[in-house]
Amino acid sequence: MTPNDVLDEFRSAGALLEGHFILSSGLHSPVFLQKMFVFQDPARTERVCRALAEKITKVYGPVDYVVSPAVGGIVPGYETARHLGCKAIFVERENGAFVLRRGFTIPEGARVVMVEDIVTTGLSSRECLAALREHPGNVLGAACLIDRSGGKADLGAPLVSLVQLDIPAYPADQLPPDLAAIPATKPGSRNLTT
Repeated sequence: MTPNDVLDEFRSAGALLEGHFILSSGLHSPVFLQKMFVFQDPARTERVCRALAEKITKVYGPVDYVVSPAVGGIVPGYETARHLGCKAIFVERENGAFVLRRGFTIPEGARVVMVEDIVTTGLSSRECLAALREHPGNVLGAACLIDRSGGKADLGAPLVSLVQLDIPAYPADQLPPDLAAIPATKPGSRNLTT
C-alpha cells in the first residue's frame, strides 16, 4: 500500500478534515486526521493495518507483542498484531503515567513494537515507550499509520510509518491570521472528562 493509498483510505472515510483544530498535543492545526472514521470500518482498518504489519516485518523482523497507548492506539494495535500473528496489549494512564494494567506483562526476551495511530509531537509515543522499558522485553521500535510530524518527532526509538506528512501545527499564541480567524474545535480524546 503506497502513502497515497493510505491517504485515499482516510479521504474516502471522511477522516481527513480541514478547518481549525486543537490537537491532543494542545497545538493548533488546519488539518485533523479523524482516524476513528477509518477504524469504524473493519475492512478499511484491516487494509491499512495489514500494510503496517508488512512494513513492521520488513524493518523489525518477527514481533511477539504489539503494545499501544489507550485509547486511540488500541484498534490499530490489535489489528496490526493480528496480521503479525502476535499478542496485542495496551498501556493506560494511571496517576498521569502510562502503565501496563489488567494483568498484562511482557516476558523477558519478547520482541516488542509500540503501535500508534497518528504521531504529531511524539509525546504519547515517548511516554508509552518509557513505560515499556520498565519491563524485560526487547523494545525494537515504534510504528504508526501516519507520522504528521514529517519525520521530525523524536521518540527516542526508530519509527516506521505508512505515511509521512508535514502538516503545520502551531502553539495557541503563534497562530497565522487565516487560522486564527476560524473558530477552533477539539475533536480528539485526550483530557476528556467523564
